[in-house]
Amino acid sequence: MGRDRDAQVVVRFSADDSGVPSVPPGRAVERAARAVLLIGTGLLYVVGLDRSGWGNSFYAAAAQAGSRSWTALFFGSSDAGNSITVDKPPASLWLMGLSVRVFGLSSWSLLVPEALIGVAAVALLAATVRRAAGPWPGLLAGLLLALTPVATLMFRYDNPDGLLTLLVVAAAWTTGRAVDDGRLRWTLATGALLGLAFLTKSLQAFLVVPALAAVLLLCGRGSLRRRFGHLAAGGAALVVTAGWWLGLVLLIPPSDRPWVGGSTDDSPLQLAFGYNGLGRLAGERGPSGHAVVYGGSAWRLVGSAGDQVGWLLPAAVLGLCVAPALVRGRSRTDPVRAAVLMCGGWAVVTAVVLSAMQGIWHPYYTVELAPALAAVVALSATLLWRRGTMAARMLLAGGSAVTTVWSVSLVERRLPAGSAVEWAVAAVGTVAVVGLLVLAASDSGLTVRTGSRVVAGAVVAAAVAGPFAWSLATAELPHRGAAVTAGPVVGSVSPQGRASVRPTAATRAAVSLIRQDPDDWTWAAATIGHRAADLQLASGAPVMPVGGFAGADPAPTLPRFEADVSAHRVHWYVPSAGGTGAARDIDAWARAHGRPVVVGRTTLYDLSGLATVPGPDGLLGDRGQDDLDGQRGLTG
Repeated sequence: MGRDRDAQVVVRFSADDSGVPSVPPGRAVERAARAVLLIGTGLLYVVGLDRSGWGNSFYAAAAQAGSRSWTALFFGSSDAGNSITVDKPPASLWLMGLSVRVFGLSSWSLLVPEALIGVAAVALLAATVRRAAGPWPGLLAGLLLALTPVATLMFRYDNPDGLLTLLVVAAAWTTGRAVDDGRLRWTLATGALLGLAFLTKSLQAFLVVPALAAVLLLCGRGSLRRRFGHLAAGGAALVVTAGWWLGLVLLIPPSDRPWVGGSTDDSPLQLAFGYNGLGRLAGERGPSGHAVVYGGSAWRLVGSAGDQVGWLLPAAVLGLCVAPALVRGRSRTDPVRAAVLMCGGWAVVTAVVLSAMQGIWHPYYTVELAPALAAVVALSATLLWRRGTMAARMLLAGGSAVTTVWSVSLVERRLPAGSAVEWAVAAVGTVAVVGLLVLAASDSGLTVRTGSRVVAGAVVAAAVAGPFAWSLATAELPHRGAAVTAGPVVGSVSPQGRASVRPTAATRAAVSLIRQDPDDWTWAAATIGHRAADLQLASGAPVMPVGGFAGADPAPTLPRFEADVSAHRVHWYVPSAGGTGAARDIDAWARAHGRPVVVGRTTLYDLSGLATVPGPDGLLGDRGQDDLDGQRGLTG
């Protein structure tokens, strides 16, 4: 029964405006094309993953901690000692932490789950568009998403943005199912997926909510009262799924859990709605009260993010203008109409919010926009193609021409004028535009002309030529740190132009000190900010990140740090020039009271002699002097 329904949908919406259905591709051909898309996507996202090492070491260290401590996994702690959490909710860390727990810590165990997430997102977007408009539009949408450079970047990286993107695409898929059959379970699933997305990256997950809610209310089956009831139930599922973790964290006494990183008052609500929420819109202030970032160009989607996600922006803008007119007159529950409303609303709201942000901004945030742009372009291009009129063909030609010119300009931002990539983009774009103009001038039916498939292929090639080159360059280059971008380095797309990767912050000798006896200490070392992550990954021992990621969180306080040292919990202190407030106080105290040890170019401070409580072996902190003397002989 389900297969018959799918077949009916495909036939119904493979028809042009004259009501004559076009012949859908054979199921074997479609399956083969889908397999090629997903296998190719998997190869693009998986091959050479180990080039990036740990990727974002801040999250990699948290995954490492979660693999060793179930408490750290639940809270999303930066370290197995559970001093402080990362400055995001923990859902993405649950996935990576479990992978590391099963397969051990490596680039592959951290990053392969992200690649699989990307393949799943491509498959779900293709299925979403396919259900509304047919097989080839679905495959086109999946291809456009797979080759968007920022998607290639994030699905090869261990930031939470990859999981966020998968979850919002999955929510769009369940919304399409809810519109199609009207069952409550699909609306509940949409709410649950959005709640899990909230536990991945806070309020950014809700950028799709207006579009999905509008579709469920305006295009859903049944009476208006029934649709309101389903929408309310979906909202309740969202609140429960998003709120259970926050509620548990609030109920646990602060003394029994880590500090909520990124918050000013140790509250997950303040983190979600402040630092990771409204602060991103209105202007950011860090936990110390100091301004972090203010302002930014409202044109960033065509500026710093232009070659990350904006290759298809001209085509998407054209699609947003013409698609509503092309679906006018269709029934309220028409799947194509619902898909245009959903993906168009998703694209508009997300683009406006990302453009208006006055707080912390990274171009890779735009990965959440990539599926919407891909779907809008695939849907609108399909509607124009099926319309088959001269006006529709001229619009396609104009859109392809503008997209080609725009793509050439994006290529020239990174590569010299006249590069091979520029010539390739210009050549296929020219072929596509000329072919569309020839078809527009023809009196023959579009669907029976032998050259129409060649022209369609050229149009698709023109759309993906630039993103494909940028995605290949992204896959060839290593990426590390908090601020990563897709595409080639300036001047070259070859591996010889590969960006250098910064080495670990500590010398090998210093790391050998830190890993000497980690089981005797809650934290083998402490240092300010995200440098702790590099030390933790290099040593394999818990390292306390004083002040959280930027060293600006008020945790731990100096009295708390002194108490931890006195209780034989912290062995080494590695000084840092960063941090503010309590972190600077701790830095000054450790330098003044710890025993300095110069190891190569790194100075560490031994705090073991300050312990006044017996350690696990029953010895006092003076044992640190014996260890130190022996280690000095080893390190020279």
